[in-house]
Amino acid sequence: MNMKSKLRCYIRDMAVITFATFIVAVAVFFFMMPNNLAIASIAGLAVVLQKFIPLSVATISLIFNVGLLIIGFIFVGREFGGKTVYTSVILPIFVGIFEKLFPKYNGLTGDPFLDMICYIFIVSIGLSLLFNHNASSGGLDIIVKILNKYLHIDKGKAMSIAGMLVSLSAIFAYDTKTVVLSVLGTYLNGIILDYFLFGTNIKKKVCILSRKNEEIKKYILKNMHSGATLYKVIGAYNNEEHEEVVAIVNKREYGVLMQFIRRTDPDAFVTVSTINEVMYKPKC
Repeated sequence: MNMKSKLRCYIRDMAVITFATFIVAVAVFFFMMPNNLAIASIAGLAVVLQKFIPLSVATISLIFNVGLLIIGFIFVGREFGGKTVYTSVILPIFVGIFEKLFPKYNGLTGDPFLDMICYIFIVSIGLSLLFNHNASSGGLDIIVKILNKYLHIDKGKAMSIAGMLVSLSAIFAYDTKTVVLSVLGTYLNGIILDYFLFGTNIKKKVCILSRKNEEIKKYILKNMHSGATLYKVIGAYNNEEHEEVVAIVNKREYGVLMQFIRRTDPDAFVTVSTINEVMYKPKC
């Protein structure tokens, strides 16, 4: 990949990260802050600790974020750490802009439960975009990334574990209703985050044994503009050698491919499995 292509990829990557951080800021300012919700949030933990430490919420949050950023650089990598420094800077800038534009904002729906639901859906979109571009919004997201990398815990479940500890600690600072909403919101946030991370990216692995493999390969490569892998397989019954075509496709491509196979070779032997995650270096 030449320098021009690398620069284009970098600009596109940072544009997506900036937009994702903006989405997170919208969720935090318009839905979390007016209701004092401590949903998987370092800020929520800072409010609790403020009761015992003679420091402001901002100072405690800054200390935690700096410490977690250092940990992120060490255990996750420079790319992740560098991007997270960027998002950690622009996130409060976005929130600060909202504070200037809406100085007396007290909530969109007037109902803490509805605001919690809105927060969960919106912030999950932003976080999933950040995670998929090897970044985070800082704070607990760094712990989530570490748990996912080293303990192989799904990001949604890791977010629930880290966030639940924060939500439960909020009982020392908030009333019972707020604590319950925070705990419930943290649990739902993990489920919905998993959906946005994996549910929209689920792919199908299609393994095809056919007498018309050449036509199927050509269709996958030329018409679908996708890739395929070829394997030499031997049938156990008569020891005959065959060529198996394996393709990884998304939901839309899966339906198109299956229609073509049924039309081209109704006798083809096809097995299909679901894949939750594919790791590769895409070309911009």
